[in-house]
Amino acid sequence: MIALYVLLALIFLFLAVVFIRTLRFRPKKETPVTITEEKFDRDAAVNALRELVVCKTISRYDHAEEDEGEFAKLIDKLPVLYPHVFEACTLTRLPDRALLFQWTGKTEGQPTVLMAHYDVVPVMEEGWQKPPFDGIIEDGVLWGRGTLDTKVTMNGVLFAANHLIAEGFVPEKDIYFAFSGGEEVNGPGAVHIVDWFEEHGITPALVVDEGGAVVENVFPGVKGACGMIGIAEKGMIDVEYKTKSNGGHASAPKPHTPVGVLSRACCAVENHPFPLHLTDPVAKMFDTLGRRSTFLYRMIFANLWCFSWVLDILCKKTGGDLNALMRTTVAFTRMEGSNANNVIPPEASMVSNIRLNPADTVDGGLAYLRKTVNDPMVEISKIQGTNPSPISETDCPAWDKVATAVAATWPGCIVTPYLMMQCSDSRHYGRISNHVYRFSAMALTNEERGTIHGHNERIRLETIGESVEFYLRLMRQC
Repeated sequence: MIALYVLLALIFLFLAVVFIRTLRFRPKKETPVTITEEKFDRDAAVNALRELVVCKTISRYDHAEEDEGEFAKLIDKLPVLYPHVFEACTLTRLPDRALLFQWTGKTEGQPTVLMAHYDVVPVMEEGWQKPPFDGIIEDGVLWGRGTLDTKVTMNGVLFAANHLIAEGFVPEKDIYFAFSGGEEVNGPGAVHIVDWFEEHGITPALVVDEGGAVVENVFPGVKGACGMIGIAEKGMIDVEYKTKSNGGHASAPKPHTPVGVLSRACCAVENHPFPLHLTDPVAKMFDTLGRRSTFLYRMIFANLWCFSWVLDILCKKTGGDLNALMRTTVAFTRMEGSNANNVIPPEASMVSNIRLNPADTVDGGLAYLRKTVNDPMVEISKIQGTNPSPISETDCPAWDKVATAVAATWPGCIVTPYLMMQCSDSRHYGRISNHVYRFSAMALTNEERGTIHGHNERIRLETIGESVEFYLRLMRQC
């Protein structure tokens, strides 16, 4: 009987702790943000972006298929579209279409770097409602490849700087505008820029590149708009799985053909996901957004010390963004075998794309795959790969500047750190700064996000103006 009372007391104590922690897990007090109106020529900002969009700056892994004339056309337009930038800033052109502008500040010190890329992914024009490079403006929308990814931010940076220079504004410290023309194919343009900074002994105080945006319905139980600022990005590996056989006629197969062997390996990996890791970017996001969620979710996020297993099960079952935030993910994307229907292939292969959690590495990821597959018939090798980026600070002036600019441009949104699942040029800056933030200065609907790299990419005209507003507010703090 005493043991029963002790057990009941422990259960009551456990429930009390969970309940009290949940009740106390409320939004933290925020510093009020002063919101002032930014006045500039919004029609001119729209027209400038349109002029960038009509340039077919499509980057390809085979450079022989690229049209260098289109890249040159865009670069030649910049002095016309942003004349004050060229009056006040020094342009350094580096290999692989890298452009680096320096806007000299009042005093020496660690500068700010604002990034974008002006190359775009290829298009299948027959799938578009409007021509992707005509720059059509209709019903308050500008259509075109690159409107969202990322000519809008290139325009936002340069148009804001052009406006401030015309007003006579000079930043306190230097501001650099760093643009690459090959980000979509992992080109080395951004690497050349970082090399240039290293050679000149420059350590940026703040770096801002593409990444999160202002979005809704991205976190369980939170319906309001969230300003997602990436403080790290996952690593990536492309992995090849290969097996060989003697081939033969399909009329007399052995128990397991090469394709069957690879299918077994695929199922083994998919049925044994990488372990869950609660890394710093995700923990901070949970601490910010979890406090604004419904009671049930607040109970989970306030008590991960005992409910992490619930979160793990939820992630495994649902997949998607939440699962990708919590672990290294594996997506099988290609499989090749015989070139005839009735021939067993002498060799078969498949490829998976791995997105590495910040707690994992390229070498560790490959080791996990080999251990999980555990089949000497399957050769597992890396095609290409990069480790996760370093994690940037949030309790610092650099973070405060970006967060303040977001909150002032989109009043009422919840500003939060997060982990970026995609790769960007900003990963190269981790070797010279621990204040690298990933935020695309836009408020995007789910439909708009789906057009990035897809059909019918387009941007609302009001979004173009908001992008300029964000950079105006950010630059005024630099």
